[in-house]
Amino acid sequence: MDENLRKNKTVLGVDENVEALLTYVLGWVTGIAFLFLEKDNKFVRFHAMQSVATFLILFLASISLAYLPFIGALFSLIIGPISLVLWILLMVKAFQGQTFKLPLVGDFAEKQVGKPSL
Repeated sequence: MDENLRKNKTVLGVDENVEALLTYVLGWVTGIAFLFLEKDNKFVRFHAMQSVATFLILFLASISLAYLPFIGALFSLIIGPISLVLWILLMVKAFQGQTFKLPLVGDFAEKQVGKPSL
């Protein structure tokens, strides 16, 4: 099956590429929500787990860095744009029906929920 033509239905009754995009909309919050909602679709579950892992790490890092004087502020300035770029990239790739794996985080997500079928 061509990755760009994903139209399988999901628990919510929408196309899986739309549901995969939605896993990223509010970062780790929607990722957790879709891990609970979607029990069968591995494509959506992969994106949900990758969303949780990616954006929870970035969220916790930005909070932790806020307590470090000067250097924490510099790193926080870097985390914001990185988060924005990742957020947009991951939503676009999910909507296109692609199983786009980030280094380390993508492997972790795949181990947790299984490899998405093509």
